[in-house]
Amino acid sequence: MSRKLLWVTLILALAVTLTACGGNESQGQSDDENNESTSVGEKLEYTITGIDPGAGIMGQAKDALKEYSLDNWEIQSSSGAAMTAALEKAIDEKKPIIVTGWIPHWKFMRFDLKMLDDPKGVFGGEEQINTLVRKGLEEDMPGAYKFFDQFNWEPKHLQDVMLKIEEGKEEQKAAEEWVKEHEELVSTWTEGVEPGNGKEIKMTYVSWSDVIASSNVVKYVLENKLDYNVELVLVEPGPMFASVAEGDADAMIGAWLPSTHKSYLEQYKEDLVDLGVNLTGTRNGLVVPSYMDIDSIEDLKAE
Repeated sequence: MSRKLLWVTLILALAVTLTACGGNESQGQSDDENNESTSVGEKLEYTITGIDPGAGIMGQAKDALKEYSLDNWEIQSSSGAAMTAALEKAIDEKKPIIVTGWIPHWKFMRFDLKMLDDPKGVFGGEEQINTLVRKGLEEDMPGAYKFFDQFNWEPKHLQDVMLKIEEGKEEQKAAEEWVKEHEELVSTWTEGVEPGNGKEIKMTYVSWSDVIASSNVVKYVLENKLDYNVELVLVEPGPMFASVAEGDADAMIGAWLPSTHKSYLEQYKEDLVDLGVNLTGTRNGLVVPSYMDIDSIEDLKAE
């Protein structure tokens, strides 16, 4: 074989090899990388991951689909735990996902997330969390009443406790750890409050990660700083309000207002004492990882 023919043969062989390698690399890419024009809606099969079907945010999310004319989208019910598990899996794989979400929640401390803008205000904008107590508590237990009236903190405080619990700490242990880290703030809650001398207080709460965390912090402070015995009773949102209104429980600190628990407050407000806001800056909405290239619910219209 002549030297010229040998060089031609080698060049052709190299070209074939490079072409084959390029083909294999393309096959190894994900569908998202190969087809950047695929919309978020198509990638997610037009599905938003929700939580429990009876939760107020699920009703708001369904209203959002109507208000924004997202007729091809649907909200898939699951649970709070299943939603966060799906979110974590998607983030680990850097895939798109849209979930129903709210602040405060520990996921905002663990992951880099953003809440989609809601220009129509379907999710109600910023909300607040109020403390509600039964009528007669001020006369029966003035110290406890004063404590509940002075209880106030910020979303970052609550999210810190929530994250401790999520990472595996027992609820009262997480509360104890947080209180020791924030003695100055806690002292503003207990200032001028008479000790309870072992009196019993019953608090109702719902199985939401924020209300679980806040109720356990309050229980820890009342028991370990003020000498009360606190019973936490887990119920659904309706009974949470009803039990305090009917005097079967003394207090609740997880009333999301003015939107999420609006119907319950309207039903029972004449039989409750509203001590006002204990936390401001709460929000409901649709949440996505920050790496997703959408910023508003309206961006889903074209999807």
